[in-house]
This record gives sequence, structure tokens and C-alpha cells, in this order.
Amino acid sequence: MVIIMDTISFEDWQKIDIRVGTVKEAALHPDADKLLILKIDEGKDELRQLVAGLKEYYKPEELVGKKIVFLANLEPKPLRGEMSNGMILAAVEGDSLALVTVDKEIPNNAKIQ
Repeated sequence: MVIIMDTISFEDWQKIDIRVGTVKEAALHPDADKLLILKIDEGKDELRQLVAGLKEYYKPEELVGKKIVFLANLEPKPLRGEMSNGMILAAVEGDSLALVTVDKEIPNNAKIQ
């Protein structure tokens, strides 16, 4: 059964900032069983850190170099002592998870519309 969440207005959609980035570094979180710490090149001077529950689906080395899609304007939040500055997007169905990626070469920081 597919559950569809409540609809949002177009104005609410415009508040969401979804961007493209490349995973430059990925490591196990030292204090969590399911979390990985990712450093994302988003086309700026600094790498953005995201903490994601991907450990049971990906080894850190499998993620390095992947062009991913992430929510850029999510309020920063510490997860088990590591700051997460956004959220990587993934599709989930049952026990399966797949990262949302782009199918053509496009620069980091490209906005999803």
C-alpha cells in the first residue's frame, strides 16, 4: 500500500533547496551503529558535512565519488555529536535503499527544480 503525505502549496515547495554534490569523503561514525559521516563538495570553498543512516546499505568507500542529491536548507542538527548540515536523499522501500543521483554530468551546487 502506498501512503501519500498531505499536499503542500507551491509556495512551500519553493522554500525547499535541493542541490547536487559529490561525496569527497565518507567515514564510519565513531559513536553510532547505523550512521556515516559524509563530506560533500557542493561547489563552494568548504565541504559540507552530512550525517546519514547509510551504514547498513553502503560501505564508506562505495560512496566516495558519487554524485548525490541533498536537501541543502535543512536546519543543521547534531547527530550523535557530529553536526549534520543537510540531508542526503534516498528512496526506501522495505529493506531496500537507493541514493537519489543525477543521470548526466552537471556541476555541483546545481539546484533541483
